[in-house]
Amino acid sequence: MRRKPGQLLPLELEVCRMARDVGENFHGYQMAKLLQDGSGARLLIAHGTLYRALARLEGMGLLKSRWEDPRIAARENRPGRRLYSLTAAGETSVREAAKTGAAKSARVRRKWVPA
Repeated sequence: MRRKPGQLLPLELEVCRMARDVGENFHGYQMAKLLQDGSGARLLIAHGTLYRALARLEGMGLLKSRWEDPRIAARENRPGRRLYSLTAAGETSVREAAKTGAAKSARVRRKWVPA
């Protein structure tokens, strides 16, 4: 899908919306679960798609990220997580998308071809 200047892709818009609903911090796997359980399930093709979208959103300044405290991960005996949060620019972007109606037109259409 080609990106129009100043417009978010449907997956990016859904990530920003859910980030606003989640609150302060979220990690990639948590976002993937929310997308699969919610309305974004059709947008998430693979977890790699999500992580590339998160990187793009961070590059655009709509998300910011940091690594969690390594002591927490060690105490829970798991790898460290990269935590994301929505920036003020991301919040503004979600509000503008809602105003312009991009939320309704952000539908992915796929043509299924028999194998």
